[in-house]
Amino acid sequence: MAHGLALRGTVIRASCGRGYSLNLNSNRLKSVPEFVSRFPNLSVLLLCHNSISDLPTQLQSLRHLTELNLGNNALREFPVVLSHLGSLTKLDLYNNKIAVVSPDAIGNLGNLVVLNLNHNNIQRLPPEIGRLRKLQHFSIVDNKLEELPGEVGCLKKLSELNLTYNNLSSLPKQLYFCRNLIKLYAARNRLTNLPEELAARLVLLEVRKKFSLIKRSLPHYPELNDLLSSSRCCTECNGPFLGTWVECVHFVSLQKEMNLRSWLTIPVRALLCSYNCFRAEGPCYYGVETK
Repeated sequence: MAHGLALRGTVIRASCGRGYSLNLNSNRLKSVPEFVSRFPNLSVLLLCHNSISDLPTQLQSLRHLTELNLGNNALREFPVVLSHLGSLTKLDLYNNKIAVVSPDAIGNLGNLVVLNLNHNNIQRLPPEIGRLRKLQHFSIVDNKLEELPGEVGCLKKLSELNLTYNNLSSLPKQLYFCRNLIKLYAARNRLTNLPEELAARLVLLEVRKKFSLIKRSLPHYPELNDLLSSSRCCTECNGPFLGTWVECVHFVSLQKEMNLRSWLTIPVRALLCSYNCFRAEGPCYYGVETK
C-alpha cells in the first residue's frame, strides 16, 4: 500500500518494504533541498529537469538509494558524493555539462545495472569503469569520447552499449570478452573498422538465430563466409570465436563421463575463448596461453 504527501508540488511515496520515493522533477531547483538528506531510507530520488550544478555532501547519508535521476541539470563533473552511494542500481546523468568523470566516484558504484551519460561533454572514461561488474545497460550518446578504455572487457554482464555520436576512431579488442553483449551502437563516430574478433563473434552469434538479417545476408559475402568457416566453439561456454585464446586439456574419467567400465582418466583437448572461461568453475584446464 502506498501513501502520498504533497509538498510544494513534490510527492513523497512510501511503499511497504520498498522504502521511499521522492519526486522533485521540474521544480526549477538550483540546488538539492536540505530536507532530502533527512530520509535515510530513501530508495528512489528524482531530480531531473532542474538547474542543479552540484550535489551536497549530505547526500552521502542516502545509503539505501537504488535509483537516482539527475537528467537535464547543470552538472559539470561526475558528482564525487556518488562514491558513497554504493547501493545505486540505476543512475541517470543525461543532458548535463559533465566533462570529467571521477575515477573514485564511478569506481565505487559496483551495483550499477543501468548508467546513462548521454548528451554531456565527456572526452575520456577512467579505467575504473571496469569495476562496474553488474552493469548491463550503458549509454554515452552524444559526447566527445575519443577512446574507450580496455577495462570495458571486465563488464561481463554488459548486454547493451550505445556509443553513438562520439569521436571514437577505434574500439578496444577487449570488447569481445563481453560475452553477453547483444546490442552495440557505434554510429556517427570516426570508426573505419571493428576489431576482427569482436566483429566475428557478433556475426557468429547472429548466424545462430533463426530469423536474423545478418544470417540472410551472408550468402552475398563469400569471402566473409570463408573466414567464418574456420570458427570454433569454446569448450567451456560454447560461444563461437575465430582466434583461440588458449588451447589446453582437461582430464575426463571414462567411467564417470562416458559410462565405460574403466578407471582410466584421459586428457581431452579443449579450446577456450577467454581467460574468463579458463578460470570458470568446473573442469580444471591445463595449458599455455597463446597470443
